[in-house]
Amino acid sequence: MQKRMPWLMLAAAVVFSLVLVYPYLALDIQKSRIDVSGALRYGVLVTHIFTAAVALVLGPLQFSPKVRARPRIHRSIGRCYLAVGVVPSGLTAIPVAVWSGRLLTQVSLSTAAALWLITGGLGYRAARRRDFAAHRDWMMRNYALTFLAVTARIFVPLLLLVQIPFGRVAAGEIGTQAPSMIPLGQTLAWIVNLAVIEAVIRTRRRRKWKDRGQPDMQEVSRDVEQCRTDARVADGRARTRRGFGPSSGHPAGRLRG
Repeated sequence: MQKRMPWLMLAAAVVFSLVLVYPYLALDIQKSRIDVSGALRYGVLVTHIFTAAVALVLGPLQFSPKVRARPRIHRSIGRCYLAVGVVPSGLTAIPVAVWSGRLLTQVSLSTAAALWLITGGLGYRAARRRDFAAHRDWMMRNYALTFLAVTARIFVPLLLLVQIPFGRVAAGEIGTQAPSMIPLGQTLAWIVNLAVIEAVIRTRRRRKWKDRGQPDMQEVSRDVEQCRTDARVADGRARTRRGFGPSSGHPAGRLRG
C-alpha cells in the first residue's frame, strides 16, 4: 500500500489540477471562478493557479521509491517542484488571499502560504546539508500544504452535507452555498493535512527507534547524564590513586589539607 500511495496521490493531483486550471486555459477574465478586477490581479491569480498545479503534480513523484532510487532525477524534479511550483505559487498566494476581501481567507491562506515557503526552504537546506531524514520530513510537511488544493475541495461539500440533517442547508442549495463555505474548508484543509502528516512522521520515527532497539529520547538523556556522573566519580577516584587527593601524602595534598 505504501508503494501505491504516491501513485494514488498523483492520480488525484492530476484530476484536481485539471479541474483547477481548466477555467483559466483561455486566459479569459470573464471565466474566472474568483472575482478579480484588472489584468494585473488576474495575471497574478493565473500565475498562482498554474504554478500550484505544477507543484501538485510533481510532488507525489518525489515520494516514489523508483524516483528516489535515481538521485539525479529526484534532484531535478525537486528543484522544479520548488522553483516552478512552490515558490511562485506561494508568493502569489498572499496577494490573492488579501484581495479576496474575506478575513478568514486573508489570515488562513497567507499563513499557509508562509508555511509553504518556509517548509520548502528548510527542506532544501536539509538536502544541501545531506541531512536526508530531515529533508524528507520537511518535504512531507511541504506537500501536505500543497495538497490543500485537493482536500479543500473535499471539505467544502462535506461541510455543507453535514448541515442538511439540521435544516441549515437544503440539498438543492449546496452549489449556491459552496462559496460561503470555501474559507472554512480551506482553513480546515491545511490544518488537518499538517496534523495528519505530523502524526505520520512521528509514528515513523518511533518505529525506527523501536526497530533498532534504541530507547526514546528521555531515556537517552538520562543515560547521558548518568555517564557524565560516572565519569566524574571515576576521575575523582583516579586522582586520589595518583596521590592528588586531600588525604594523600603528596605535597599538594598536604598543602590543601
